[in-house]
Parts: sequence; C-alpha cells; structure tokens
Amino acid sequence: MHVCVLGAGIVGLATAWQLERRGHQVTVIDRAAPGAGASGGNGAQLSYSYVQPLADPSIWKQLPKLLFSPTSPLKLRPQLDPLQWRWGIEFLAACNAGTSRDTTAKLLALAASSRTEFEAMQADIAPDCDFSATGKLVLYASSASLEGARAQLELQRTMGSEQRIVSPDECIAIEPALAGYRGQMAGAVHTPSECAADCLKVCAELMRALQARGVRFLLGTDVHGFARNGHQVAAMNTSQGDIEADAFVMALGSASHKLGRALGAYLPVYPLKGYSITVEVDPSPGAAPTVNVTDSARKVVFARIGSRLRVAGMAELVGHDASIPATRIETLAAATRALFPHASRLEELHPWTGMRPATPKGLPIIGRLDSAPSNMLFNTGHGALGFTLAFGSALRVAQALVAPSAPTP
Repeated sequence: MHVCVLGAGIVGLATAWQLERRGHQVTVIDRAAPGAGASGGNGAQLSYSYVQPLADPSIWKQLPKLLFSPTSPLKLRPQLDPLQWRWGIEFLAACNAGTSRDTTAKLLALAASSRTEFEAMQADIAPDCDFSATGKLVLYASSASLEGARAQLELQRTMGSEQRIVSPDECIAIEPALAGYRGQMAGAVHTPSECAADCLKVCAELMRALQARGVRFLLGTDVHGFARNGHQVAAMNTSQGDIEADAFVMALGSASHKLGRALGAYLPVYPLKGYSITVEVDPSPGAAPTVNVTDSARKVVFARIGSRLRVAGMAELVGHDASIPATRIETLAAATRALFPHASRLEELHPWTGMRPATPKGLPIIGRLDSAPSNMLFNTGHGALGFTLAFGSALRVAQALVAPSAPTP
C-alpha cells in the first residue's frame, strides 16, 4: 500500500518508520526540514512515567494568574479566534478529577508502548541522538505542592509507574548539581527510568535511514488541498503537483486543525507556544545536571543532551505568533542560574520557540474519524508529550491502517 504522511516532525517520521518496516510504500510531505516545527527545540525529555495532563482541577485556582499575571509560565490571552474560545471551554470542562484520572491512564498506556517502540527504533537504526537514561526529578518548592504531587504519584503507581518522593538531601544525592538549590526544595518525585535525547537529531537520523530504504521525501512542499473520490482522498494538491496514494496520515501538529476543516473534520488542536534555550555546559563534575530535572513551580524542564543543556518551558495560548520575546528567554536563563549556577556561562543561548499541538484533554487524536474520508488517518494533538508518545501513536496508526476502527485516544 502507498501511504502519504503529511508532516516531517517526530510524529510524522515515527509514523513513516512504522509504516515502512511493515512493507508499505511511503511518501513524506512537509513544507520545511524534518523537525523544523515543534520537534526541533523541545524539552528533550522522554517522560514515559510522569504524564500529568495540563487539564487538571488545580487550574481553576490558577485562572486569575493565568489571565492577568505577566510573569506566569502559563498564559491565556483571549483573541478573536473561535477555535481558541471553543478549545478553552473544552479545556476548562476537562479540568476535573475524573477526566484527569482517565487521561492519565490512557497517556501512561500509550507512553509504555512508545518506550518499547522507541527502543525498537534504536535497535533498528542506531541513531546518534545524545540519548541518556538517567531518570528524572520533579522538584516542588513547598510541602503543600509536594503533597499535591503525592496524589498523582499514587495514581500513576497503580498504573505501573515506579516513582517515589525524595527529600532535598536525597535529591542532591541523585543529582549533585542541585546542591546550591537545597534551601528552595521541599522535595521531589524521582522516576529513575526516565530518558532524554535530542529530538532534532532523532528526526535527522530517521530521515537518513528512511531515505536509504526508499521512502520518498518531498520537503519544501506546501499542501494546498485535496482531490476527492467519493468518501476517499484520491490525491494531495501540493506545490509540486498532485500526490496520489492509497491512504494518507495527517501529522501536521498545530496546522492540523485548518487542513482537517477542509476535509469536514473538527480537530480540537490548538498551539501551546513554548520556548527553549540550549547551552554548552561546564564539564566539571557536579556543575551541570546529568539527571533530567523539572521545576514544577517555574514550569521549566532541564535535560542533558551530550555536552549541552536544554532548558524549556512556558505554555501560552496566544495563537500562531512565532515571535520570541527577550523576557521569556531571560526567564529560562534566570531559572538556569537559580537551579544550576555553575552549569554554564550562558554565552550562547540559541533561543527557540515552538507550537505544541494540544487537545483540550491532553489526549492525541489517533486513527480515523467518522467525519473525515475513510482513507485519511490522523496522528496529531500530542501537546508537550509529542516526543514521548510519537512512536506509540505511530504504532497505533500503522495498526489502524490495516484494521479499521474508531480513533484511539
């Protein structure tokens, strides 16, 4: 079967890898280079066991700060955009304990599958991607916030995650680079099995391997629309002409909503804008972290990728604005100085922004939709967990291709 994958981010490339290894002929279309969108400068963490959705009951108490505080790591800026309003209403409706619990269970199951498939990809193509498996610490600044995390930990433990709450001294024993931050920590959740890698390098390595196996890449190619034949898509109308295929997979991240609408399908995917910096680290022992660290108060993550430290954070519902305010980059630099004062001179920050494609509940849209053509499958809406979930959701798409079923969350 000839399958055309729309999108060359980590989700689209993982989908192409799953399809090619099952013997399908694959074409990948993207207007930019592999990983040029939300994949390129993401947080680099592979968070398989700690997947707390953004739609959580605690959001209600944070709403005034989200709407009005200029320093909040989460920002809602209402605009004249019907999608933003509809998405926001659906998001708030999902901010309850029952929905959060259900979403957590589904995300953990998908993440476990994704870990297995990522490891299969590593064994298959041996990517040079600065992979590490040093675990993760999620830091909490107060006893109250730490106790709040305990409930999520216990929930995830019943679903198979291996985690424990550790004291500030235990944090430093696990990650010595946190020694200077001891007085700012009430404790942390430690997940020893978590991993990290450079997602952009994974994308480049996947393209290299897939091209060698005959996968066709049409980069620098805009998709203008569809040619339909009854309830199926016959071809994609692109800047390089019509591309025919037996089936199509939409993995276009935050651009999926607009193209889905052209097919008659409502995809509740809205961009959550995030930022990152990437800095060279001091190689001295204990200067820079080797363990993944998440500062829950600042909503900032730190991941070691080779000789570099990726620092990423913030989530803004501000549309598709790709500007990079200096204040946001300085916030990430300040967080780095606060937690890891000896990690880097911060001379070259390599600022980046990306649009994480999020659904209101935090569950990606995977498989077919009744409202869309029967040979169009979807793999989008992964939010901040795109890298983590990519290979598991790609597996589900490959399975759905040959065994039609309802979309799988």
